[in-house]
Amino acid sequence: MNTGTTEETGRRSETVDTDAGPARITWFPATDTTKTFPATDTTKTFPATDTAKTPGTRPVLALGHGAGGGIEARDLQALAAALPAHGVTVALVEQPWRVAGKRLAPAPKTLDTGWRGVWPALTAAGGPVVAGGRSAGARVACRMAAELGARAVLALSFPLHPPGRPEKSRADELLGTGVPTLVVQGGRDPFGRPDEFPPGEYEIAEVPYGDHGFAVPKKTGPGQDAAMGILTAAVTGWLAALV
Repeated sequence: MNTGTTEETGRRSETVDTDAGPARITWFPATDTTKTFPATDTTKTFPATDTAKTPGTRPVLALGHGAGGGIEARDLQALAAALPAHGVTVALVEQPWRVAGKRLAPAPKTLDTGWRGVWPALTAAGGPVVAGGRSAGARVACRMAAELGARAVLALSFPLHPPGRPEKSRADELLGTGVPTLVVQGGRDPFGRPDEFPPGEYEIAEVPYGDHGFAVPKKTGPGQDAAMGILTAAVTGWLAALV
């Protein structure tokens, strides 16, 4: 495992070997360490998603990227910048195909294998891990949540269906997480507008006028900075409520 640290910010990256190839995690450590989530009570045996707790462990929000880009996505970077001040460590996960410099994402099973392979590194600190990601990364987080014992799932720009193909629904992945789930969706996302989502045991927050990448038109909408503020506020509030 290779690691590197940026001293000014505490940000560091590490390479993690997985069965799909080397992945990379870039860590943005919590700066307010007085805010913690409870951890699982290790004196008892509980199912992976049980919420029995003992005090004092910092949470980790692990975020995977989509099939069309990497961790430079505006929503991932906005959360990495905002959440550490609220006591949440953010881990941006690059799938092996991106680390290898490939242009096309592999099949979902391979993405799941890469995510499974980085999970021990994400849980090494002992705190609860919220699994998340944008687009294809959100699908991975949903599919793997129950197996890996994620505390919750954050689905950014969940691709409910391919553009123009609402009959090709992926709602089963979202509805099957088995843990608390928040969807943050752009109001004009062609992969699924907020009003297209089915009823279910999850929460949904809308970024008005946002597209699949949460870009908003210059002449309408709240403005790009305000749009990212809406997103980060929704996620911050939801994470705080998980305590």
